[in-house]
Amino acid sequence: MLIKEYRICMPLTTEEYRVGQLYTISKHSHQESEKGEGVEVVKNEPHEDPVHGPGQFTEKRVHLSSKLPSWARAVTPRIFYITEKAWNYYPYTITEYTCSFLPKFSIYIETKYEDNCGDSENIFHSDKILGDHEVSFLDIAFDEIPERYYRSLEDPRFFSSAKTGRGPLREGWRQHTKPIMCSYKLVSVKFEVWGLQTRVEQFVHKVIRDILLIGHRQAFAWVDEWCGMTMEEVRCYERETQEATNELIGLVAPTIAVSEVGQPTATHSAPASAPSTPLSDEAPDFLAPPKTRPRKKSAPETLTLPALRERAGAE
Repeated sequence: MLIKEYRICMPLTTEEYRVGQLYTISKHSHQESEKGEGVEVVKNEPHEDPVHGPGQFTEKRVHLSSKLPSWARAVTPRIFYITEKAWNYYPYTITEYTCSFLPKFSIYIETKYEDNCGDSENIFHSDKILGDHEVSFLDIAFDEIPERYYRSLEDPRFFSSAKTGRGPLREGWRQHTKPIMCSYKLVSVKFEVWGLQTRVEQFVHKVIRDILLIGHRQAFAWVDEWCGMTMEEVRCYERETQEATNELIGLVAPTIAVSEVGQPTATHSAPASAPSTPLSDEAPDFLAPPKTRPRKKSAPETLTLPALRERAGAE
């Protein structure tokens, strides 16, 4: 298992991002969906945890068949999806990704949101961390993302919010920007297959890094769309978008119960999932399909049942 911690700052408050996150995830999921593909919402309901208190539980299926690169489609079933389960006790969330086709593969993400520039140390106090783990600061303005996902209107170096007056972001913006918040994400990737574990886990972390950068860039770049929305309004947007997305991918839209439960002021519910991003079209070397081996000339092309009988009779 490979564990890394990511810290992603944004020029927002955690209370603002509570709304912005809901809006961004719903909009992105709908944009990335099409007939037979996309994010299917299975459950979205209140959940009570004995430790973390009241929150929200969501279960989604991320249908990926046509979104997979050709090398991955060659080794996966025609109908392929990843299950996402999220337990959301904002500003603390847990998200888990599994795939029935790959039972030895899983991704587990713990997230905490704080109003600071990412300088909280050992914020998770997790028993899962044995020794030091890698901590990466992701800069939504100046870290590179794959070129195919770049949108100039979503570039924080050039975007300026008409409603909030925030942006564009300049070099060193984390040190002097107010307000500022940080998403702390402890990501555990597990792929227990001998000979492939290290390389696959490293590859998945690279994909996760790109997903986190793209999702947080969009949350800020779309701020004028969701700024000023109440929780009731963004929950309504979430419900309508989820139902429209389910219909778009060819499913009967269920009646999704998206509701708040009574909770203390400091505790809110919000989904923890990051927007999904297709993988690279090029297969990593270690996942390349094996080369076809020529048939040995000494081996018979076929061995039919009559031939077996004749051989038995001769003996």
